[in-house]
Amino acid sequence: MPSTPSPSAVVGWLRRYLRGCIAIDSRALALFRMAIASLIFADLILRSRNFHFYYTENGVVPQYLARQLSADHAVSIFHLTTSTELIAALFVLHALAAVALFVGYRTRLAMVVSFLFIISLDHHNPLVLSYADILFRLLAFWAIFLPLGERWSIDAVHRERVPRTQIASAATFFVLAQLVYMYVTNGLIKSVSTTWRQGEAAPLVLGLDEMTYLLGDTVRHFPELLAIGGLLWYYMMVFGFLLLLTRGWVRMALLTLYIGGHLSFALTVRIGAFAYVALAGLILFVQTPVWDRCWLDLRRVDTLDDHLERARRRLIVAASAVPDRRLDGILTPEIRQRTYAVTMAAVVTTMLFLILTIGAQAGMAAYEHDDHHDQTLEHHVEDELRATLVETHGVREVNTVASGLGIDQPLGWGVFAPEPRTTDRYYVFPAVTESGEEVDVFSDRPMTYDRPHDELQKQHDTYRQRFYMNSIRRGGYSNDAAKLLAEYHCERWEADHGETLGVIDMYEVTEAVTEETIVDHEGRDRSYTHVYRHVCDGGADEPVPRPPEDG
Repeated sequence: MPSTPSPSAVVGWLRRYLRGCIAIDSRALALFRMAIASLIFADLILRSRNFHFYYTENGVVPQYLARQLSADHAVSIFHLTTSTELIAALFVLHALAAVALFVGYRTRLAMVVSFLFIISLDHHNPLVLSYADILFRLLAFWAIFLPLGERWSIDAVHRERVPRTQIASAATFFVLAQLVYMYVTNGLIKSVSTTWRQGEAAPLVLGLDEMTYLLGDTVRHFPELLAIGGLLWYYMMVFGFLLLLTRGWVRMALLTLYIGGHLSFALTVRIGAFAYVALAGLILFVQTPVWDRCWLDLRRVDTLDDHLERARRRLIVAASAVPDRRLDGILTPEIRQRTYAVTMAAVVTTMLFLILTIGAQAGMAAYEHDDHHDQTLEHHVEDELRATLVETHGVREVNTVASGLGIDQPLGWGVFAPEPRTTDRYYVFPAVTESGEEVDVFSDRPMTYDRPHDELQKQHDTYRQRFYMNSIRRGGYSNDAAKLLAEYHCERWEADHGETLGVIDMYEVTEAVTEETIVDHEGRDRSYTHVYRHVCDGGADEPVPRPPEDG
């Protein structure tokens, strides 16, 4: 008759199991490091396309406005100067830090510097940010406490010891839990929506021409397939905690679903870098058995094995040639280790306090409002959470520091939640030129309130312009963002066309997306919302063409 395991044996097994759940393979850490560095570099290149427009003092987001719209005590190196040349130099330094991070040279220092540049750039222009930027900041923050240079790095070559196979620590738990927290809170908020629970959300989301591109225009013709995919994604959000509680090949099977989901987003909807940031984070969930099997399969290919070995030797030679200067004396290994431990303990305590408080409040607020399956739920939850941040002693202080560093959790990670967005939108800026011509200055065309493009995402030069325009329409007269954009169009029109404009009116045009009009934008009901009115310098305050319903 088999004996009953003792309580201590059960506790020991549970401890080992949970430790295995939070363990991260050092090869996953190395690839994650390279992914973070690559995302930084790609982001800098993409942002540089609109460098003068978004990031200089003469653009549409001067420093005073950025400070005004950022969190209190926001940290930004860019706030130390308004010089265009120095701001460009900081872009270059940011890229150099990313290069050091990619090759793993002084890895922790490179990660700290990269993180400071990431939050600095975000606070330098908060009007162009999205959930992708928030997730990226948080992953970069937790990455500071991870041994990213353990393998496949210049630091590993200088260390001259066998790298650890895997690492399990408080930092590995929190970086894995960050993605899980995002998934689960998003799923819980979605769970109060009958639209998500019944699989009706995904077809509506793919009906948004302002966001769909590449394969999106094709797959939205298959609403039944989208409904199944949307329902699967909803349950993946709700049960996202399984990513953290499974191990090895079981986790890999589950992970494949999440990877496939984010890849499908990357190919269908233009929502910024969110899919790529999430994929970078998911690398960390690939555990040692999977890495060992993949590596073994690669080594079985003789020609490939020879190429890999030669490449490894050349990289070791190149890494060995890099100077290995260390700060000895005051910064002894013992002091560095104690400093790391104290810092990590403080971060874990405060972040746990904040996350648990906000998470509990979000759940309570959502289910207290469960009878109202409408758009008011999101505002109800946000109001409750803001009250918690302002009124709860301790939470307020922690949140002030976290928001200043850009590492505060969003209010519920409400991506397409609780209800999916069901309105397409585009912008029309009617104006009358000095010669009497009626024009739409936003799309640089003769005046009309019709769509500027069949595919509305083409109205934006870059994906960040869509987020910027969201900030403009939300801000209206409450800040100077719309005013500065109007002044830019006044000056740009005069420079390009040699004549002044009188008045610029800013309108947001929305189209109601229903199940019947997902692929039929001509049949959608339109509404027109006035955002801002501006009289150009030297222009006459004369009437401009009004929307059809106002005409």
